[in-house]
Amino acid sequence: DGSAGGGAEDGSAAGGAAAGGGGGVGLESCVTSPVTASAIHRTPSAADLLRKVGPEDFEVLCVVGQGAFGKVYQVYRAMTEEVLAMKVMRKDRILGKDHAEYVQTEKSILTRIKHPYVVELRYSFQTPQKLYLLLEFVNGGHLYYQLIRQGIFSEKVAQLYAAELVLALEHLHSQGIAHRDLKPENILLDVDGHIKLTDFGLARTMGDSTRETNSMVGTVEYMAPEILTAKGHGKAADWWSLGVIICEMLTSEVPFKAKSRAHLQKAIVSSKLKLPAFLSSQAHSLLKGLLAKDPANRLGAKEGAAELRRHAFFKGINWRALEERRVPSPFKPEVQSELGLRCTSNFDEQYTSMPPRDSPISSPADGFVFAEGQKDPFEGFSYTCPSVLTRVASTGKFSLGESSDDGSAAAGVGA
Repeated sequence: DGSAGGGAEDGSAAGGAAAGGGGGVGLESCVTSPVTASAIHRTPSAADLLRKVGPEDFEVLCVVGQGAFGKVYQVYRAMTEEVLAMKVMRKDRILGKDHAEYVQTEKSILTRIKHPYVVELRYSFQTPQKLYLLLEFVNGGHLYYQLIRQGIFSEKVAQLYAAELVLALEHLHSQGIAHRDLKPENILLDVDGHIKLTDFGLARTMGDSTRETNSMVGTVEYMAPEILTAKGHGKAADWWSLGVIICEMLTSEVPFKAKSRAHLQKAIVSSKLKLPAFLSSQAHSLLKGLLAKDPANRLGAKEGAAELRRHAFFKGINWRALEERRVPSPFKPEVQSELGLRCTSNFDEQYTSMPPRDSPISSPADGFVFAEGQKDPFEGFSYTCPSVLTRVASTGKFSLGESSDDGSAAAGVGA
């Protein structure tokens, strides 16, 4: 499927702190040479900081992921001293797969969500041929990578990560959003050992009903039965996926396996759940509740995250402290302290060893020409996170109301 760690059907990679991307990526104007000390320490002007961001503002450090639409890079912005994950997507490939709506939805959802356990979108912009998403860089690697490294997690570690995912999903669901592609490849760990949910390429805004859409989305091993049977699905499908992830953390295996995709789908829909005897009674109860075949009977279907918060598996969790990231993680990824956020040792070497090199694109140099009356599917893609502008304003050099050189106001969302 072309994704880092076996990604979603849309080919998205969860590399770095970003999801998606694909194929060869051109970095027309990105800086690939080291940033000089003078550039780092030069005091930027108000016009510098408030002008629209583009590829030329970022030094490419290395590749950290790849998918169907482009690569994901670790980059550095000297002006704001940020290390970020830059997801670069080719418009021709997006349009070829008719996925423009998915990309716009991902960007739109990321601009709405602000949560300690969800990756933050800092900037988005486009060139005539490519789309760029700049997200916070999370350097503990994917949960998938750590599962391979660590094997079975203790119930204490699994409890914390499951609880953090409960909070992330609770927030998404409160905003009417279903993630729909929850899996270890789309969960990152930060330097402190806390999770960051990423890759919203398949996410959708939904109502309260459990039967909102019939589309087949996600990665089969983590798909809920109602998705596979096309009976319509909603937010309860996320609780099923959470159950699969918890099972994988505790046993190193997904609950349903088969030699072919067709047999796997059949097993998920109709096979009885079998759990190893070494799991605690609380873990057994939680997994049986989350992996109920009927979404109406699934744990979380009736009262949402409140049902999970009350479950015995989470006994001892201080939910308020967890919401404020005040609960220390019993596991911390190995990160070279001298490199800080620049450390990429927790990412797959098959990506980090790649040169950040441009690839030829067959589309016209000036981008895409749409028929008269046809709407540009990438219109309104540019964005700057309000928190970035707040940090800029806090320098005291100017106010958020000041305009950039092109006359555009320093609002949270660009044109």
